[in-house]
This record gives sequence, C-alpha cells and structure tokens, in this order.
Amino acid sequence: MHLTVLDAPTEWSRFTEGSIERRMLLALGDQLGTSLRPKPLMLPDNSRVEVEGIDAAGRVLVQLVSNQGAYKPAYRNKVMADMFKLLWLRNSVPTAERAVLLVTELIVQALGGWVARAAADLGIEVYVFDGNAAVTLGSRT
Repeated sequence: MHLTVLDAPTEWSRFTEGSIERRMLLALGDQLGTSLRPKPLMLPDNSRVEVEGIDAAGRVLVQLVSNQGAYKPAYRNKVMADMFKLLWLRNSVPTAERAVLLVTELIVQALGGWVARAAADLGIEVYVFDGNAAVTLGSRT
C-alpha cells in the first residue's frame, strides 16, 4: 500500500508557535540539515493519517513523543506505538528512507531495556530533545 503526502492546511498544522513540538521539529531539522513539518498522508481508501514531521522530499519521517512533567509507564506504550507507526509509514511512503523518533529527556526512560535495541535493529533513529537541540540517543553523556 502506498500513501500520498498531501499539503497541510497550514505550515505547522496543530503545532502552535512556541510549542514543544514545533521546537523539537526545528531542532531536529537543524541537526539533520532539512526542514521538517507535519503533513497529512492519504491512504488508497481516502482515509488520512498525519506524520508529525516530514521533509519536502518525503525522505525523512518523524514521530514525536513530547511528554513533560512526571514520567508515567504508559509513555513506553506511546514510544512503541510511534515506532510501529514509523515502520508502517517508512514502508508505505514511496520516497521514505529514514524513520526518526524524537523524544524529550523524560521519555528516555521508556527506551530502557530492549526497546532502544529494537529501534536500532529496525532502523529507527532515536534522537533526544534537551530543550534546545536534538542529539542521538547514543551520543548523550
């Protein structure tokens, strides 16, 4: 099945100015050297799904886990659901080459044990947003 990337109604969709999601996408775009914006995708049956970040060429797909505050075990489920979504999107968007999961510092806890290894084995790049920049999970000190 192939998904078609559509134009979003607005450049930033639901990500308001100053929102954590917008700051995360800007930081990751700086790190990767490409502009990333949320976009809707159309399935062959005309239903839609949104990717939280995609470059203009449709090569980089990004999902965000931007939770803040106190950690909740349910965040691990969000991480795994977004990893699943990224795998599906990477296989369904004809131009897609990279799947990137960008998480906040808080969410790094959800990547313990086998979850980070599974992401790496499946070719999902994991970056962490520290409030200013996006760095790879493995490069954090």
